[in-house]
Amino acid sequence: MARYTDPVCRLCRREGTKLYLKGERCYTDKCAIDRRGYAPGAHGQSQGRRRSSEYGMQMREKQKARRMYGVLEGQFRAYYKEAARRKGITGENLLQMLETRLDNVVYRLGYANSRPEARQLVKHGHFMVNGRRVDIPSYAMRIGDTVSINEKDMSSPKFKELLESVESKTVVGWLERDVEKHTGKVLRVPSRDEIDAPVTEQLIIEFYSR
Repeated sequence: MARYTDPVCRLCRREGTKLYLKGERCYTDKCAIDRRGYAPGAHGQSQGRRRSSEYGMQMREKQKARRMYGVLEGQFRAYYKEAARRKGITGENLLQMLETRLDNVVYRLGYANSRPEARQLVKHGHFMVNGRRVDIPSYAMRIGDTVSINEKDMSSPKFKELLESVESKTVVGWLERDVEKHTGKVLRVPSRDEIDAPVTEQLIIEFYSR
């Protein structure tokens, strides 16, 4: 499957906001946005951030959400179509679908420092859902589903490091984490005010509704 392989800090600089793609680094003075708060490229610094058209603002908001959750264009469009088909507010449905992806749930539980890291760990088969190994980052978690670390990976240096810091990480209200058992559970679908993604979803809906 195709995936983005260039430096992820360029994405944050292109969108003009932190997408938290580098984990702890994003909270330090090494963050690219703090050091170089202008768009990447030869003309990024000289041109500054020009005023966008209505279409440009819609596209940028869509790109911001897509890059934050690590979703390619075709898959993101499919999420939109499914969100529009479901009952309720389309924009909120879209964000809820993105939030309940397995890789995002792993990240929200604190078992990865960033969404890209969570996606990689899931693809390598390090997590179980309801006792079964799942290596699909986009796997849709449902209410009552339990995610756990593959037992054979518990002793690896990587997970020892992650588990040492997991207690210091806050868990969102729609998830439940058992630190001793190294598991997490989906309690409910998140409401919009529980999703801290800095995106204006209405602009995304307008982009695809043209």
